[in-house]
Amino acid sequence: MTDNRQIWTVSELTARVKELLEAHFPAFWVEGEISNFRISSAGHAYFTLKDETAQLKAVLFKGKGRRLRFEPADGLQVLAFGGLDLYAPRGEYQLVVELLEPKGLGALQLAFEQLKTKLAAEGLFDAERKRPLPRFPKKIGIVTSPGGAAIRDILQIIARRFADLHIVIAPVRVQGEEAAGEIVGALQDLNQLGDLDVIIVARGGGSLEDLWAFNEEAVARAIAASKVPVISAVGHETDVTIADFVADLRAPTPSGAAELVVEEKQAVAEWLVGLYDRMKRAIRHRIRRHREQVEFLARRRVLTDPARPVRDLERRLDDLTARLSAGLTGARREARHRALLATKSLLSKSPLARISSVAQLLDQVGGRLEAGVARRIERARDSLRTALGQLDSLSPLAVLRRGYSLTRLPSGEIVRSGRQVGAGSLIEVLLHEGTLGARVTEVKERDDRPQV
Repeated sequence: MTDNRQIWTVSELTARVKELLEAHFPAFWVEGEISNFRISSAGHAYFTLKDETAQLKAVLFKGKGRRLRFEPADGLQVLAFGGLDLYAPRGEYQLVVELLEPKGLGALQLAFEQLKTKLAAEGLFDAERKRPLPRFPKKIGIVTSPGGAAIRDILQIIARRFADLHIVIAPVRVQGEEAAGEIVGALQDLNQLGDLDVIIVARGGGSLEDLWAFNEEAVARAIAASKVPVISAVGHETDVTIADFVADLRAPTPSGAAELVVEEKQAVAEWLVGLYDRMKRAIRHRIRRHREQVEFLARRRVLTDPARPVRDLERRLDDLTARLSAGLTGARREARHRALLATKSLLSKSPLARISSVAQLLDQVGGRLEAGVARRIERARDSLRTALGQLDSLSPLAVLRRGYSLTRLPSGEIVRSGRQVGAGSLIEVLLHEGTLGARVTEVKERDDRPQV
């Protein structure tokens, strides 16, 4: 029975399953939500398509991914076209994606919204970075197709409104896969010229796919990096591109761009005539005003009688001299009076008088001090005598004089109780005069002899 069993190796079974998968699912569309999207170091994109109950691993190789108009991301609902493949080393099957489209919103429209959000977050659309256009440009650069209607409209309007301007045309393709790169190169070349006043990026109308070159990120960043102000004039008035948001000014059409950048010669001439008339009126007004000032000054006394100010100054000088003399006399009188008062005050504060007064005061204070010290000494002697009497009355020697004695141990400790000694203990008896050495023969708790 063992010989009848068919045994497959893992490689054989995997190869068979791979063959069946590729044969039965060579190409199909599948709908799902992207999750775990990542791009490897080699540029391949790996992700998972999932729905409520299942998931399918998928891979989008680098060559196919370059053709996408939008950026895949987690959570995006997509339609994927491809075939199943089994990756033998891991034993996993996966979908090899050939085409990827967002479900609902078109790929181009989604890519447009993604790039718009990205560049807006970087501040490329901010009004603060928009530069004003020159009032009278001398040299204009135009990035557009040399054979399109846009360049013809722009040149006709410029020639009609203000001829003799220097126009530099950078011919590019405005549609197709190569268009974005050519537009970026043209913008860089025009910036290198260094003497342009403004650049117009233009093309006629078309579908979103036709205008897509102006929605490329590289074109948007080239416009933002331009050192020369850029006008975006792409499509019709209802068409909106990323270039419109990044440019310093958006024109509704290529013709509108020419009208915005070039003033009409007749209007400029009329403006100059009006400016000339206003300037003449202003100059005449200033001349008339200055003439009136001159006439007013000519009528003033200082010009008709030049000596009068000198006479006024002489009178003023005499008046000031008299006031100065009177002031000096009063100042001298006041100074003499203040000197007299100071002399009297100084005499009253003579050092000799103060020394005599202080000497008398010292004699008085010395007498009072000697009397006070004598009284203090006498009171101290009385206090000392009293204290000595009290101390003598409390002295143990005084008690011994009255016939009492003091008993102590050889260590010097005073014996106050019979419990401190025992029979045979040596003691010392201190008398008023002399000391007795004794030995205890008997210890009693109390004295039985009658009290005298």
